[in-house]
Amino acid sequence: MPRRSPEEFARAGLRVGVIGCGYVGLPLALRFAAIGHRVTGFDTDPAKVAALNAGQSYIGHIPAAQIAALVADGRLDATGDFSRLAAMDTIVICVPTPLDEHRQPDLSFVENTARQIAAALQPGQLVVLESTTYPGTTDELVRPILETSGLRCPPEATAADATDFYLAFSPEREDPGNRDYTLDRIPKVVGGVNLPSRQAAEAFYSRAVARIVPVSSARAAEMVKLVENIFRSVNIAMVNELKLLALRMGLDIWEIIEAAATKPFGFMPFWPGPGLGGHCIPVDPFYLAWKARAYDFPTRFIELAGEINTAMPYHVVEAVAAALNDRQKSLRGARVLVLGVAYKRDVDDLRESPALKILELLVARGAVVDYHDPYFPHLPRTRRYDFSHLSAVEPTPERLAGYDCVLIVTDHSCYDWEAIVRAAPLVVDTRNATRGVRTHREKIVRC
Repeated sequence: MPRRSPEEFARAGLRVGVIGCGYVGLPLALRFAAIGHRVTGFDTDPAKVAALNAGQSYIGHIPAAQIAALVADGRLDATGDFSRLAAMDTIVICVPTPLDEHRQPDLSFVENTARQIAAALQPGQLVVLESTTYPGTTDELVRPILETSGLRCPPEATAADATDFYLAFSPEREDPGNRDYTLDRIPKVVGGVNLPSRQAAEAFYSRAVARIVPVSSARAAEMVKLVENIFRSVNIAMVNELKLLALRMGLDIWEIIEAAATKPFGFMPFWPGPGLGGHCIPVDPFYLAWKARAYDFPTRFIELAGEINTAMPYHVVEAVAAALNDRQKSLRGARVLVLGVAYKRDVDDLRESPALKILELLVARGAVVDYHDPYFPHLPRTRRYDFSHLSAVEPTPERLAGYDCVLIVTDHSCYDWEAIVRAAPLVVDTRNATRGVRTHREKIVRC
């Protein structure tokens, strides 16, 4: 039976385990430690474990000093020993949920993590899944695995003494690099597999965030996250399609969206680009589309948006080829410098970045490709791409002049667009980054 009531999870000094110390898990671990909990980060990557225990940061927007202070104070440590989960009061799962090569959900990380928790699960522990997934994962996948421990968390339980452990879902809403909305300021959606589990999760997060948003079930909480990101995916796909039409019509889509955004009601601006990046928006819609098939329900908006956004890197490469052709050059053999490979401005996050597909397509078309990104001096190998042989090229005026085309994929704020346009013979701009450039505009092609 539980060692504590749900309300006890609101107190300070809990032992909190965060599994997965990446872009979601590490900020969460730091927040829990900052409010007085004793936090252990669990990760299968020995390099991350060593870095955290040494007070070092491997995520650009998280200062090492913040980590070092919590480590020195004894409120934060890291380990790869998952048997230590038995000593935790609360366990938060923040592992990846990617798509496989067929765009099917890959829940192997969640499943393996659940098995490791089950091997150490204790009565009265609270387990929270934060990894984005389809509705039903917490109830249908995680709960049965945890119950192989012999402990039970029955969905019909309405009182704390009717459940052996607590299990909930609370979707992550981390936005790397967003200084306006830090973790503590973002409302936290919480749903439990039963009422006591929701109450325990509400109490646990109540000290860490400004507002708790309880929903009726873990399935509802899982759906909330997907709705948020599908909303963005569909609207980005719409403006990407409108951009293609506007280009054909000789119109400036950025000017048009800026003007439409002056309407004080009924409109929210979304901006076109070279494709979608980050872990959430390119991935999450396909989780719901996959699950919907079990209900014989076609998700046409979701799948069409995915098709449009997935096609954008191909459009970018065609635009580069056309721009070179207008200057009597072929893409094959052309020297192309890609500026920015992170999935969005001013972050060191490469997950699902459209730049990787663009690099692959340019190389396949015979271009001689280099890149620059201040956050990536070298490109790590990913699940789909291997550009680890490439090193960043410093975009000095002399080097820029030697390329046939400079392709802006990520508009980092460190770039001097005036200087880049002045030095480069041709600039293809996918982000409208050069909108403020006043001279040499004949060199700029927006796509």
